Amino acid sequence: MKKIIVSLLAICLATGASAQLKTGENVAVTSTDAGKVRGYVHNGIYTYKGIPYAEAKRFEAPHKPRPWSGVRSSMTYGPVAPLMVPTTTVQDESEFVFHHDWGYTSEDCMRVNVWTPGINDGKKRPVLFWIHGGGFTAGSSQELPSYDGENLAKKGDVVVVSINHRLNILGYLDLSAYGEKFKQSANLSIIDMVTALEWVKTNITNFGGDPNNVTIFGQSGGGAKVNTLMAAPSAKGLFHKAVNQSGAFRTTLLEKADTQLIGAEVLKALNLQPSQIDSLQKIPYATLVAAGNKALKVVADKMKAEGRGVGGFGLSWGPSRDGEFLPYQFTDEKAMELSKNIPLLIGTVKNEFMASMFGGLSNGTAEQINDFIKKRYNAKADAYTAAVKKAFPNDTKPSDLIDVDMMFRPGAVTQAKTKASAGGAPVYMYFFAWQSPVLDGKYKAMHCMELPFVFNNIARCEEMTGGGKEAYALADKVSQAWINFAKTGNPNANGLPKWEPYTVEKGATMFFDNTSTIRYHHDKELLELVAQP
Repeated sequence: MKKIIVSLLAICLATGASAQLKTGENVAVTSTDAGKVRGYVHNGIYTYKGIPYAEAKRFEAPHKPRPWSGVRSSMTYGPVAPLMVPTTTVQDESEFVFHHDWGYTSEDCMRVNVWTPGINDGKKRPVLFWIHGGGFTAGSSQELPSYDGENLAKKGDVVVVSINHRLNILGYLDLSAYGEKFKQSANLSIIDMVTALEWVKTNITNFGGDPNNVTIFGQSGGGAKVNTLMAAPSAKGLFHKAVNQSGAFRTTLLEKADTQLIGAEVLKALNLQPSQIDSLQKIPYATLVAAGNKALKVVADKMKAEGRGVGGFGLSWGPSRDGEFLPYQFTDEKAMELSKNIPLLIGTVKNEFMASMFGGLSNGTAEQINDFIKKRYNAKADAYTAAVKKAFPNDTKPSDLIDVDMMFRPGAVTQAKTKASAGGAPVYMYFFAWQSPVLDGKYKAMHCMELPFVFNNIARCEEMTGGGKEAYALADKVSQAWINFAKTGNPNANGLPKWEPYTVEKGATMFFDNTSTIRYHHDKELLELVAQP
């Protein structure tokens, strides 16, 4: 009898292991317009990584990848875009929390990853198209463990897609003054994204997805890219809903005169004449980056001398109004009209880039915090303190007074108001207030904290979330809200209070916490105070 039980147990364990991961020559094979691909099945989710969606020569527009014969193995992440500053060292504590996967770099980095509950099954599942953060200069689709799409795909019966694309000087150096070949070079990074969305439109049916129900969503720089796609005429019709997470920080695009000047200064830094422009395609990347940094400083100094601002993050690589691919400023009525009928979900996390962490004041005394506030806000110090306490009356830690985000929240509110005033599709506002218990609560609700909750990846991100039951309970609600929004354009979900669309008058905002609530213009006085010169 004992032998029978042991044998049955062995069979059960073997069956369970087999069911959890399925691989093989004929497993998870489907077609793309460039050829067949083979992935694997994990926990019932078909997974594909590193599929080429385009290719391009340096500074040239993307085009479809060369077709391949046979079945392409697509089981591991592809190359990531080169970083301006290669990662050679990390800060131990924060690296523990974020747990990066830096990947390997190549300029041939245009790759797509797909997680889906089924292939070739005739189903039309909503598609969630993830755009990674890192500003416009860094990051990748595999950078954080929270980006893994398996759990979201499984929970919602949706298809999750993520991409790599060109970044920094490779994605935004304007060489349009030097010939047709480089006509689109100022916005190649965003053009890559449109090309990836076109890949989705053409191919996602074979992955069980609906090309007519695509939601673009991104965080930080990814949220800013979402905003940029909403203003790009060539992206219209390729997506149907949008989510901007902590990404409403860039409101003005550089103009062509400035970006072409940056291009000219790059040539100058490299001692190249316009007739030698093609040599830029062969110069070592590190040399190119150094010339780009020099050019950015020259143009930033010129703009400052003319009394023109360069933005809160300084002059850096990013999209610009080139007159063709991006013909309008974000606030132009024509740009707003492009996305008028796109439902928008937008929000921030409570603490984002915390002053206490960067100032060594995580455990600062009340006196130290008050001194910090006085130095930063001068005559407005008392009014600032009063406004924070009114907005967040339950906070008790002294550093909470200086850790309320005023970098991303104002832009999100401005965008929500603008969208709501324009009519058309609704906008929903959220505020992620949940405080992580990791390292004695030091990391609070910092930048990226909502990501494990959106992707339902608490177990993958225990270093960030602590992995407690409260985190799991909230992730269940947050991820369902994103799933519901992708399906219907309405994020209301079981376990959450009724979520009203945002209006200028009411300012309804979903506070995500252990007990989630709806609040109305909770920080109106604080935002007005901080906006004052």
